[in-house]
Amino acid sequence: MFSIGDLVVHPMHGAGVIADIVQEKTAGVTREYYVFKMPMGGLILKIPAANFQMIGVRAILSPGEVQALLEAIPGLKVESSANWNKRYQENLLRLKSGDLYEVARVVKSLMRRDQQRGLSTGERKMLHNARQIIVSEIVLVENCAYQEAESRLDRAMLQEAAV
Repeated sequence: MFSIGDLVVHPMHGAGVIADIVQEKTAGVTREYYVFKMPMGGLILKIPAANFQMIGVRAILSPGEVQALLEAIPGLKVESSANWNKRYQENLLRLKSGDLYEVARVVKSLMRRDQQRGLSTGERKMLHNARQIIVSEIVLVENCAYQEAESRLDRAMLQEAAV
């Protein structure tokens, strides 16, 4: 499905590259693994090729799709439960979906909550991870600096929706 050098996105870690495809024998069974490497942070994962789709790994967006996402962020509707546990679980499901629009909803709702009431340690970490997922994809798609991608995301998040 993927080849060495393909740019892909892991739903919980962000954008990276297929650095290698290896065969490994575990418990007497030989399996194929994609070696996923994130340029930012240097994270390296070995993901079983058979599980790639189930995990939600996908090809990165096109530049036009990234631009459409950034333009859509001000108009994204966000709701969040007053119950911390329910809110956390809903946001976790959004992150695991791999859908950048859902990840953007998580970022937007947590940024808004942080401004209004502050965030718990768990939600602060989730906000950081969600931002990282979006920023890492912008960096790879547009071949720009991390700070530039982060600034573009922040501008989109702080913009008000046109009425």
